[in-house]
Amino acid sequence: MKVIIIEDEKPSARRLQRMLEKQRMHVHTMLHSVEEAREWFKTNTHPDLIFLDIQLSDGLSFEIFETIDIKSAVIFTTAYDEYALQGFKLNSIDYLLKPIDEDELVRAVKKYKERTHRAAPVTVDFSEIKKLLINPIDRAYKKRFSVKVGQHLKLISTEEVECFYSENKGTYLYTVSGRNYLLDVTLDQLEDDLEPQTFFRVNRKFFLNVNAISDIISYTNSRLQVKLNTYNEQHIIVARERVKDFRNWLE
Repeated sequence: MKVIIIEDEKPSARRLQRMLEKQRMHVHTMLHSVEEAREWFKTNTHPDLIFLDIQLSDGLSFEIFETIDIKSAVIFTTAYDEYALQGFKLNSIDYLLKPIDEDELVRAVKKYKERTHRAAPVTVDFSEIKKLLINPIDRAYKKRFSVKVGQHLKLISTEEVECFYSENKGTYLYTVSGRNYLLDVTLDQLEDDLEPQTFFRVNRKFFLNVNAISDIISYTNSRLQVKLNTYNEQHIIVARERVKDFRNWLE
């Protein structure tokens, strides 16, 4: 069986590849952009199965198939949820929410294999799903967080947060007033709760508020160092694989 992964975040693609190899599935190719995928499909036989990230660095992955008649089954890997999932279900497509859970991946692959064993056709209406993603229902991102202070709960608006960070297996928010508060969620769980135009995950340890950035400095190995208005407890370095997305986010 020929499998490819189309995913712009290379660490995520490699992680998915390792998870698939545990299921004895060989990944033939990993592609990382709309343009790269278009060129690949021009000269290669279509795979049996594609793991397809929706949002690539140079556009929506559906653009790959605007001029290509897809002949492959598709399992989406996506950070979108709720409103988009209805479109996936209507089109009999499987999907995996990021960060991908290994048990969910096992179930998705099993479902694909059962479908192909029954010789059931896999039909993908990319145009309909694309409409859902380009004109989505407004998402309700978190506006505040409740934190425990002694025996009390304190509400903190996201506007007051300079950054979220992980340390010693805990997740913290840091406020513009210079206070740290422990949260009961992980950074991965925060990813779907934060408004993406305001907050960006620069590495495994930090989400930053764009309004809190005071300076950006070139750093070793094509990375960037970010300084915030108040927070100065650790160096904040944009991971090399995140630099391009970070620059685009700033624009």
